[in-house]
Amino acid sequence: MTADLEALPGTAGGRETRLAQLIITIFGVCARAEGNWLSVASVVALMADLGAEGQAARSSISRLKRRGVLTSERRAGAAGYSLAAPTLEVLAEGDVRIFHRSRATESDGWVVVVFSVPESEREKRHALRASLTRLGFGTAAPGVWIAPGNLAREARQTLERRGLSEYIDMFAGDHVAFGDLRSKIRTWWDLSELTALYADFLKIYRPVLYQATASETSALEAFQVYIPMLTQWRRLPYLDPGIPLSFLPPAWNGEAAGGLFDQLDELLRPLAQKHALTVIHGKRPQNS
Repeated sequence: MTADLEALPGTAGGRETRLAQLIITIFGVCARAEGNWLSVASVVALMADLGAEGQAARSSISRLKRRGVLTSERRAGAAGYSLAAPTLEVLAEGDVRIFHRSRATESDGWVVVVFSVPESEREKRHALRASLTRLGFGTAAPGVWIAPGNLAREARQTLERRGLSEYIDMFAGDHVAFGDLRSKIRTWWDLSELTALYADFLKIYRPVLYQATASETSALEAFQVYIPMLTQWRRLPYLDPGIPLSFLPPAWNGEAAGGLFDQLDELLRPLAQKHALTVIHGKRPQNS
């Protein structure tokens, strides 16, 4: 469904980033099932349900259009927006990472990418590094990136689709000698940061799950929880490449956080979509 927003152009910067992320999440949850189009009025109304002022929401939508994330389109006389083709591609990639997460085992080995980009094509170097980061690769050395072996196919397809394959060589294999692999992994990926992010997610949303299961949740309440929750969560599958548990610290909290997300997604997504559809189709109930 929704993807890592850092993969999209023009979503950097504090409050603007937050609004943009929420808007893209709404489009990811709702627009693709509605012919890839939402009216401006419905997006503004849904953002109001999340506490955003109408003018701020409209301004953020306009900025996303200028940056090529959204495309303006009128349907049946109504002003609205669709997701641009590159945005749809990023969202499709995100669907796999967010809802079909996989964790490697030691038998999967490792995939290594070595790249060299001419100085005259520095923008390609930036695009390559950004793509590898979003795929979950860690930096083993300058120009040498590594990831669990089960990501090899996804990495190859993504780099080919983005026109970056001519700059790289890709290898697959095992770590056969020298050095403690667990220690090296802690230098290739920032596991401390990831542990802290997972801890924040657990701290915020464990009580939410308890409350949602202990009492009836309205569609509006589900929407108000689900959209921000999904927006916060979607970064984490990109930062966590699914390193084998045997190489991770004891009691790795990523598994607990992933389980919590799955429970909240199953419980809240249908209700959140129900509320969104009542707004999109102009049938907002008094108590949704």
